[in-house]
Amino acid sequence: MKFKYDHDLHIHSYLSSCSNDPEQTPQRILDYGKKYGLTTLCLTDHFWDETVEGASEWYAVHDYPHISKALPLPQYDGIRFLFGCETEMNRFLTVGISKERMEELDFIIIPTTHMHMNRYAMNGYTIFEEQSKNVRTRAEAWVKRFEHLLNMDLPFYKVGVAHLAYGLIAPSRQETLEVLDLITDDDYAMLFKKAAQVGIGIELNHSDMSFKDEESDIILRPFRIARECGCKFYLGTDAHNPKTFDDAREVFNRAIDMLSLEEKDKFIIGG
Repeated sequence: MKFKYDHDLHIHSYLSSCSNDPEQTPQRILDYGKKYGLTTLCLTDHFWDETVEGASEWYAVHDYPHISKALPLPQYDGIRFLFGCETEMNRFLTVGISKERMEELDFIIIPTTHMHMNRYAMNGYTIFEEQSKNVRTRAEAWVKRFEHLLNMDLPFYKVGVAHLAYGLIAPSRQETLEVLDLITDDDYAMLFKKAAQVGIGIELNHSDMSFKDEESDIILRPFRIARECGCKFYLGTDAHNPKTFDDAREVFNRAIDMLSLEEKDKFIIGG
């Protein structure tokens, strides 16, 4: 059976500073789910646990008292509306969430490709200055950061890795494509075999999947290898405003078709 677009596990509200859109409320997110017949939604505002050292100035305000202002989430029959987060991995490979918070939250997204954040702190916040020098050092950082995540002691049954083909891997679109192209099939296979083993979800991100036709071979290569390795996938608009919802069905169904995904390839929180 074909993989069905019936969920969205990566959505921000106005509480994420990069959104700050008053229309992006939990109720508006629920209305989106109702409109498209989705059965599972997850609110994943940016979060750095106040009990974990290493937050940047930007992340420090995204603590638990801040993101929990969204609670209680509105509910609707037939839709599970979950409360999760998108945390961060800094340049020291520290992930900004404690085990206690992991237990409380329904779903945890951990990005490894926020490589643009080197501009937010001296010597970089998410990658060191020497890692950002060129496309080859960025490709090496891509592999290192993902590998480190997969070797952590995490409840992978409710963890997803975000936007692996993210446009902010490098300063320009061309450089981002070059970074992804530099990563070998062997390195991709090594990572995705481990990902399948631990059970982490692989995100099909709306932005990543909005690629031009001529970019498809480079963008989809890691996801095709991930499927061959037995990984499970979930969909995430990564919406920061309601406009992102408008073409979600079109974008996701295109990616599903191009990857030949089936329901057996779907990541289910909790297994």
